[in-house]
Amino acid sequence: MRLRSPLFLRRTVASIKRAFSPKLEDGSHASYVGDFEGRFDIEYSPEIDGQPDPGEVVWTWVPFEDDSRQGKDRPVLLIGRDGEWLLGLMLTSRDHDRDAASEAHWGRYWLDIGSGDWDRRGRPSEVRLDRIIRVDPAAVRREGAILPYSTYQEVSRSLVECHHW
Repeated sequence: MRLRSPLFLRRTVASIKRAFSPKLEDGSHASYVGDFEGRFDIEYSPEIDGQPDPGEVVWTWVPFEDDSRQGKDRPVLLIGRDGEWLLGLMLTSRDHDRDAASEAHWGRYWLDIGSGDWDRRGRPSEVRLDRIIRVDPAAVRREGAILPYSTYQEVSRSLVECHHW
């Protein structure tokens, strides 16, 4: 087995990130308009119709906070709308319970939501409550699952509490 150089690996990862980042009709990469700030109507209206709807976990490109030109393809729980944008909360399979104090120090708050069909390996997930991401419906790669209504209600209550609405 031949080992690859770190430079080769960095270039490969960068090309994969570019491949998953949203593109405009002319093929150029879209610029992110920024995370949503403010209050909105939390909505639960999932439909099994191939279109992304609030209440569903979808896979899409999520920009990094510190550099929105870069990002990662990941699951996102859709929770509402802002005009033509969907609003979502990113999911992770990383367990933040062990570092909750450190995460809170940096203003990041997570809620355990269990496992679902959005993760092929069936790992438990957490949803990030403090960052509301704008999602272009055209950039959604696939629908992963409908979040059970009881879990969605828990996310909604925690979101309201986190943002002091």
